[in-house]
Parts: sequence; structure tokens; C-alpha cells
Amino acid sequence: MFKGLLPIGTVVLLKNSEKRVMIIGVMQKQKREDGGEVIWDYSGCLYPEGYLAPDRLYLFNNENISRIYNIGYQDSEQFEFKERVDKLRDEILERLRKKNEQNDEQQV
Repeated sequence: MFKGLLPIGTVVLLKNSEKRVMIIGVMQKQKREDGGEVIWDYSGCLYPEGYLAPDRLYLFNNENISRIYNIGYQDSEQFEFKERVDKLRDEILERLRKKNEQNDEQQV
């Protein structure tokens, strides 16, 4: 299995799905209804259709992927980007977890 985040353009099958998805973004932020935030590993669109509309954008994490069909384009720029993002990912997720815990405590 691939280590870290997959590159843009990678085509995957998500668990409990029959339609493939192409990764079009990484480390995507989404507001929760309670005011907190969620960081998703990826945003994706249907493959081969591509981006159709905002409500057809899929947010998912590595653990939601059941199969990788094709790894997206990789060059030196992508490798450098991946290295930076993979290093920052855990730090960002930990900061977000603490922030959401504080929000949850304030709402109680």
C-alpha cells in the first residue's frame, strides 16, 4: 500500500462503493455543524466524469480507500510537496483535535 498521501490524479475505489473516484485535492478542511472543523485527507470527483458540481465532491481519508487503480502523476515538484504535507499532516490533525476539544468543552 502507498505510504502517506496519494498524489493528485490518483484513481481509487472507496469502501462500500462501486464507482471510482479521482483525487483532486489533499488536506481538505470542512466546517462541522457545531462550529468545529474536520480535515479530510482528500477531495475527489467521479471518474471518468470529472468535476460536475460542488455537491458531487467527495471528501475521504486513506482508511476509506479499498483499492488503488492508478497512481497520479509524480515528478520532483510533487515529491517535494508530498514530503512537506506528510510531515505537516500529523501536526495539523493534532492541533485541530485540540481545538475541537476546546469547542466541545465550551458548548457543554
